[in-house]
Amino acid sequence: MANGMDNAEIASLFEDIADMLEILGENSFKINAYRRAAENIRSLGRDLSAMVEEGSLDSIEGVGKAISEKITELVKTGRLGYYEELAENVPSGLLDMLEVPDLGPKRVRAIWEKLGIRDLDGLEEAARTGRLKTLDGFGAKTEAKILAGIGALRARKSSGRTPLAVAWDLSRDILEILGSIPKTRVEAGGSLRRMKETIGDLDFLCASRAPEEVLDRFCRMQNVESVLLRGETKTSVRLRTGIQADLRVVEETRWGTAIQYFTGSQQHNVRLRERARKLGFSLSEYALKRISTGEEILCADEEEVYAKLGLPWIPPEMREDRGEIEAALEGRLPPCVELKDIAGDLQCHTDESDGTCALEEMAEAAEELGLFWLLLTDHSSGLGVVRGLSPERIRDQSRRIDHWNASGHGIRLLKGIETEIMADGSLDLPGEVLGELDLVVAAVHSSLRQDREKITRRYLKALADPNVHILAHPVGRLIGEREGASPDWEKVLAEAVRTGTILEINANPYRLDLPDTLASRALELGAFFAISTDAHSTEQLEYMHFGVSLAKRAWIPPERIVNTWDVDKLLEWAKKKPSRLERQGGKT
Repeated sequence: MANGMDNAEIASLFEDIADMLEILGENSFKINAYRRAAENIRSLGRDLSAMVEEGSLDSIEGVGKAISEKITELVKTGRLGYYEELAENVPSGLLDMLEVPDLGPKRVRAIWEKLGIRDLDGLEEAARTGRLKTLDGFGAKTEAKILAGIGALRARKSSGRTPLAVAWDLSRDILEILGSIPKTRVEAGGSLRRMKETIGDLDFLCASRAPEEVLDRFCRMQNVESVLLRGETKTSVRLRTGIQADLRVVEETRWGTAIQYFTGSQQHNVRLRERARKLGFSLSEYALKRISTGEEILCADEEEVYAKLGLPWIPPEMREDRGEIEAALEGRLPPCVELKDIAGDLQCHTDESDGTCALEEMAEAAEELGLFWLLLTDHSSGLGVVRGLSPERIRDQSRRIDHWNASGHGIRLLKGIETEIMADGSLDLPGEVLGELDLVVAAVHSSLRQDREKITRRYLKALADPNVHILAHPVGRLIGEREGASPDWEKVLAEAVRTGTILEINANPYRLDLPDTLASRALELGAFFAISTDAHSTEQLEYMHFGVSLAKRAWIPPERIVNTWDVDKLLEWAKKKPSRLERQGGKT
């Protein structure tokens, strides 16, 4: 096929044709014909070039005379006149926009026709300036998702890695598809199971009595762009987002060693194999094997693998070769915080600043998730890009919180604010206003690239303020989009410990801030932490599990995480900050 196109390229081009037809508002029958043809071409076991020579294209399900002629043209010439005609009427940038999560052809068409936007740059500007909200079906939540999706897309194209949030959503869809097959066990492995902040490829492991059905379903998923490899027990596909997804099917009796191996990390697995050899075993994805006799020891569950090696089960998030095997052998592996341990959330926003839901909606959603208390932390007026709260509006919100708490609801609301740390380290609200609140969250949002000495002083001044209880998303990064601040972290973390200021682990998967390495160092110094969702909608309250996984990666035990505490204990801790500063010679 020297001059023409291969199966994967033709399937991809037919998908593009279907997208262009949908953007142009063509009838659904024609659109679906091209999508069905693309799907069937991907799963073919033969080259289309051979079928063209034989004249057997009509044996492919969904390929009629018109599509057969187009396949022949592509195979023989590498070009398609029909595609070129469509491309003249549909800007190429619109197809790039389809790679952004939450944007399908109909939405892209509306953005193009009504706002004149033709590419990703224009889409990003429209989302940042609020123009998308003028369209039916678009709101602040949609704009935020689109901005995050554009950042993730650019990060993947520049680094080859995908933010956890995007990989997580993709994997949930795939797990649901494969998990619907009867008598099938399926789980994600690799860096996704270890909950790293960015992911390379997606890895899936499956145990099934119907491996052919599983592999076939995997290759035929709607979001598959091309099949890279198809074997009897493994297959690899390229998703339309550009991410490679790999699937391995194993026997149920070998599940334990297989899921351990495919979870990694590579260095953790090296250490585990070294441990196995000391005990007279070899360890592979297939089994434990006695070196002396060659006898296989099958492990149906991962816990069995670690137990055979004299170890407690090590959570996937901890498997990064940071001393976890040695700690497990010596009984020093700390207990992990779990989602069930979280009693409250210490940062969320309502529609009174830049959130999308009312105070009451956020409270009800948090209660449904099983939380006992929720801290309201709308932005203060110093952050000019949002509709921040003035002192008068803060007091008005406090009255509404009092009314809620007096009404007998099952969740307690706490009065808070996310106050802005100004360029000189001062806060944008006076102390008398902050003193009226239960807890104050402080954050740096602007001038993140100040020189190291200046921004360090800025952090230190804010941490020493008696009214500041929590330092929010300390680095200020957005994964794949913004690097964040670079102060002297050793000084900043030590000052947080000295002043008794809580460090936030921001669970928003595009932040994951503090990063695990800084959080681990802060733990060594004696810091306390708050896992917060920073939710701007009721749906984002469910981000908490991302923060819990980050805390596991940093080995932070539950007792060091303040939102596992009883709320009265937390409030008492907050009230004692001025006295802590006085004892240590700080200013109050």
